[in-house]
Amino acid sequence: MHGGNSAVNQQQPRRCRYVDGGWFWDGREPGSRCACTAHPFNPVTGECSTGDLTTFAMSANSATNVTELMDPEAFTTVGACAPRRLVASLPAAATGVAGFSQRPLSLPSQLAAQRNFGNKFALCLPKFAAFGDLPMYLDLSVWGQGRVDYTQAMRYTPVLTNPRNPGYYLPVRRITVSWSIPEVEVSLPAGALDLDTRTGRGGVVLSTVTPYAVMRPDVFRAFAQAFDAAMLNGKYPNVTRLPAVGPFKLCYAGPIPLMKRPTTYDMPTIYLELTGATGVWPLYTDNYMVGSCIGILEMGPGGMPVDGEPAMVIGVKQLDWNMLVFDLDKMVLWFSGELPYRLSGCVSPF
Repeated sequence: MHGGNSAVNQQQPRRCRYVDGGWFWDGREPGSRCACTAHPFNPVTGECSTGDLTTFAMSANSATNVTELMDPEAFTTVGACAPRRLVASLPAAATGVAGFSQRPLSLPSQLAAQRNFGNKFALCLPKFAAFGDLPMYLDLSVWGQGRVDYTQAMRYTPVLTNPRNPGYYLPVRRITVSWSIPEVEVSLPAGALDLDTRTGRGGVVLSTVTPYAVMRPDVFRAFAQAFDAAMLNGKYPNVTRLPAVGPFKLCYAGPIPLMKRPTTYDMPTIYLELTGATGVWPLYTDNYMVGSCIGILEMGPGGMPVDGEPAMVIGVKQLDWNMLVFDLDKMVLWFSGELPYRLSGCVSPF
């Protein structure tokens, strides 16, 4: 079990609040020792505990293509038991947490090793997750194109590796805010978004547990200034800033109309420009607006806490209704941008 211990220790969070520490040892004989001790972690609450490494029977639909759905298939995964308190904050139907990192005990890594179907997985939140080389399509019927393979309808970007963090980092080099006036560039110091591979700090990382995008204070201040310039001097007169509504600092009021297609407020587009990518990553209205406020927060004291000291975290709000295909053999990420804004949708293989 030496290899198992090594893999489990990779998964141990660097900083977390341990709960129910005595639960792990209840009922054990004095001096007994588990062959592999795991460290289950709740990324929402930041709490962790101690548990036995064990195996779980799971099942999922399998398919040879998007038109030939097969019966649910059983498989076994390695994981850790956790005390009830640790998972109490999860949705009622959830029984645990699955990691999607590149580490050997993440769910995609285990399935790729078992099935030998390529180190690839796709997400279209909140609709589905899929694993392997199964074809993925966008529904472009409204444009008269029908179902289109993602490689023909999406852009891709290199994925960066952080030796101190197993997350997926993007090579963002520039951020702009575009509306009816010439685009406003976020005036960042040189290298503000760069990933320091020696220390593991900085960079722009994706997160499926952080609810909203979070920026380091220097990045957020520059972004807020640029967004203000676009909003207050832009497409519609009489737009004004509103007092902050915690946790959001940027809130606005004004006669901003709804667009017909798609049905959403006519707001600026935020563009993330990526080094080596085939296009920019757009954040349209529904990927950042929360009521009358901007769902992009400042990290730090009194703000959203973030582990690992990145320059920016792209959160769930920004990832919702985006098709994302992670090809970890080639270390590239295919991305669609917000599908409803494109009058499109992702086609589930299930």
